Amino acid sequence: MSRKRKVLPREPVEAEIEGLTHEGRGLAHFDGKAVFIDGALAGERVRFRFTRMQRRYDEGVVVDVLRAAPERVSPKCSHFGVCGGCSLQHMEAGAQIRAKQASLADVLSRIGKVTPQTWLAPLTAGAWGYRRKARLGVRYVAKKGRTLVGFRERGNAFITDVSRCEVLHPGVGERIQAIAAAVDALSIREQVPQIEVAMGDTPPVLVFRALNPPSAADLGVLAALGESEGFHVYLQEAGPESIRPLPGQGITLHYELPRYDLRIEFEPTDFTQVNLELNRSMLDQALALLDVQADERVLDLFCGLGNFTLPLARQAELVVGVEGDAGLVARAQANATLNRIDNVRFYTADLYGALDLEPWSREGFTKLLLDPPRSGALSVLDWLPRLGVERVLYVSCYPTTLARDADRLVNALGYRLVSAGVMDMFPQTAHVESMALFERC
Repeated sequence: MSRKRKVLPREPVEAEIEGLTHEGRGLAHFDGKAVFIDGALAGERVRFRFTRMQRRYDEGVVVDVLRAAPERVSPKCSHFGVCGGCSLQHMEAGAQIRAKQASLADVLSRIGKVTPQTWLAPLTAGAWGYRRKARLGVRYVAKKGRTLVGFRERGNAFITDVSRCEVLHPGVGERIQAIAAAVDALSIREQVPQIEVAMGDTPPVLVFRALNPPSAADLGVLAALGESEGFHVYLQEAGPESIRPLPGQGITLHYELPRYDLRIEFEPTDFTQVNLELNRSMLDQALALLDVQADERVLDLFCGLGNFTLPLARQAELVVGVEGDAGLVARAQANATLNRIDNVRFYTADLYGALDLEPWSREGFTKLLLDPPRSGALSVLDWLPRLGVERVLYVSCYPTTLARDADRLVNALGYRLVSAGVMDMFPQTAHVESMALFERC
């Protein structure tokens, strides 16, 4: 028997906004049922229309703000509310980071059953033009007679029709129309589904995914785009291993960490932090909290390119970095060689699998840095006491798994949560990055 689909009310309704959800939406109740409302802020009274009705909660979007919150501001981007790249442009930057700190405190208490002894001051950097990594959608739209390039619309798979992007680095964000016009001129414009953007302290690299081989004329169009707009243009015609620059377009992507006298090189699709300025502040805070001494051995799990490993090596006797991606490990080792660092060792290992036979798992370390993906680091936590780890610095991109792992560390493994705080890696969005310091009791 098919379930009858609920009919959405046609007319907007009014509601008082009680709070902000972890996704940055306003929380209200209507007829006793929770409603999550895009574009609303805590303390406001709004008119909204329903966009979706479900069994446990409904969803809606603001139509009018009847009483605005003090922290409400006018969005900088004319596409805000349609584009899915941002969710908080209507909220003053300081209020955004305070909301993220409150969100972190909530999940640590509610899920992790822990509270830090000290709250770290939030780390912030520039609120606009910060994104140096992005994946842009591309689609030729026959009804418009042109190609669209940008982030997807909020709540659906359509590409947002934008002229510029305020959170992308200006080297790309101010050139969206030029990129779209170049794709539009290609014979394979309908076979280019995405463009990968990558940059460090270098001009941008644009990796065009091509489902069909480009013609000689197409290559000329892309080369001309690179020359006129200051891009280095690459092609990807199959898997990541197929990525290659157009003739004369190759560049060594890198970013500098001047405080540690380091240059980190990377490939266009390697994971790097999107916000370079915030990354530098994050490194400074992480190393200050770990307080590594010259005679200490440090373990860096989920080490990637060595973003934390190599700065740590400037302070420690030895640092061991472990990462599941063999390509990243190879580049981490190459970065160590490039920077003449010889007190590091890198290993490739599945950190979600069995670790008993890993050579580093039988060594001793006084301090540990964890920088896992959204899935967290629960699989490795039980190893920490037997490795002798006394201090753990956990860098998190997802508060829920940090809270879960904090519960394990504190309530099962004998560590205490010394301090925690948020980092605004993604201003104008509800995404919460954070850092937490644990010490063995």
